[in-house]
Amino acid sequence: MSTASQTTPRIAPGRAGVKKELPDRFKDYRHVWVFLELERGNVHPVSFELLGEGRKLADKLEVQLAGVVLGPPGEMVEDAVAEAFAYGADLVYIVDAPPLADYRNEPFAKALTDLVNTHKPEILLLGATTLGRDLAGSVATTLQTGLTADCTELDVDSDGSLAATRPTFGGSLLCTIYTLNYRPQMATVRPRVMPMPQRVDKPVGRVMRHKLSLVEDDIVTKVLGFLPDNQSAMANLAYADVVVAGGLGLGAAENLQLVKNLARAIGAEHGCSRPLVQKGWMPADRQIGQTGKTIRPKLYIAAGISGAIQHRVGVEGADLIVAINTDPNAPIFEFAHLGIVTDAIRFLPALTEAFTRRLSPHSRDKLAS
Repeated sequence: MSTASQTTPRIAPGRAGVKKELPDRFKDYRHVWVFLELERGNVHPVSFELLGEGRKLADKLEVQLAGVVLGPPGEMVEDAVAEAFAYGADLVYIVDAPPLADYRNEPFAKALTDLVNTHKPEILLLGATTLGRDLAGSVATTLQTGLTADCTELDVDSDGSLAATRPTFGGSLLCTIYTLNYRPQMATVRPRVMPMPQRVDKPVGRVMRHKLSLVEDDIVTKVLGFLPDNQSAMANLAYADVVVAGGLGLGAAENLQLVKNLARAIGAEHGCSRPLVQKGWMPADRQIGQTGKTIRPKLYIAAGISGAIQHRVGVEGADLIVAINTDPNAPIFEFAHLGIVTDAIRFLPALTEAFTRRLSPHSRDKLAS
């Protein structure tokens, strides 16, 4: 594997070790696949983000981009197929059977493994959601291939190998991993890491159906019911247009109220860096970074956050990053669009007061538009 420095978190050229000749049984593996995750009847947005990234990889390799849809027979699967084509798929593989109505590892892993063994994709991408992580690990283990989890960047090198980049060593380095001698090359990517591609209405293209080789009686686990999370009580950081976050530079837990006050004044979500969750100052659903939420807001204000790599990879997709820190050499100033060298504890109240005076309730709602 190769590593890149903290100041340049890009795919590093070159690889350690010597690539062996790809075994003959893998030489006919081609095309890029994206698993489309169905979430209570809707396609999870990370699937569309991966279709956009998969389109780039497929074009570089001069192969096709395929979507994979697993679910029960009916309208839900057909709608997902149409969305796959709207977001760039050339064809879609379907396994629709009653045992796939709700996610269970056994039937989903069996369906996806059988599809791979039959149609032989070169690259298989899944979202690093709770479902995607569970499914990807089982499929990779069954296929005895490599899986790179929680990637922040994907590319293909000159010989067509997938270069999957992710943080390592506790987020202090970025590592580029290659699966050189096995197929498919698998990777998971967290929601909001990749940009959302443009949706283009177009007719449904080629669809290939595959039969599930399991029946309900073969499956050990049974779904007895579904209890949704209380979404209204949870942070919506991943899809917020404006986010304000605090770090250790705030000094004390009570100073996080300054972050919340500013967020309230501008109609934003509030969050924090990992050390604050570790100290118990904020709940885990407010953590931003590689081990927390990845965000792509239009405006991100970071107060007292140093900007280590694991935080950087969670926020660098933001359109505008404003960093407030007393240390002029803090890493966050290397990737922030606007840096303010000052004490956040003094600056945040002044900023909040200025926004409160200038923003009416209507204009606060329009801030991110």
